Amino acid sequence: MSEIIYRSAQSGDIEGIHNLVLELAIFEKEPDAVTVDVAYYKKCFEEGTFQAIVADKDGSIVGMTLFYMSFSTWKGKMMYLEDFVVHPDYRNMGIGKKLWDAWIQESKNQGAKMVKWQVLDWNTNATRFYEREGATIEKQWWNGKIIF
Repeated sequence: MSEIIYRSAQSGDIEGIHNLVLELAIFEKEPDAVTVDVAYYKKCFEEGTFQAIVADKDGSIVGMTLFYMSFSTWKGKMMYLEDFVVHPDYRNMGIGKKLWDAWIQESKNQGAKMVKWQVLDWNTNATRFYEREGATIEKQWWNGKIIF
């Protein structure tokens, strides 16, 4: 069995990242929610809008964290984890933990004072993972959004 390599994403990884986002949308019961294509992802990646760390197995992206720097007026620089997904065939192999650890370290390397993300209330496996990693899962804040 070949080794899985964990590394910063490159432009050639964007299609694999987009595919994982589509898989995640299906898992989250929102299959039609992804409205942007691979070309848009590539443009945004090349502009530096987001970063990613990938789990690469023989040139296939089997897991990833997609994130960007934000700012908390209370805490300072904050790394926001937009998506964190491992392909179903590669779950329960420690890939998620390695991606998580790499993302946490990258956040620290870039000077973040805090990391933040969202998790669906029914995703108990993810919630348990985050709590094992020392996370506080806030339940009192509601999300707001406007889609253009």
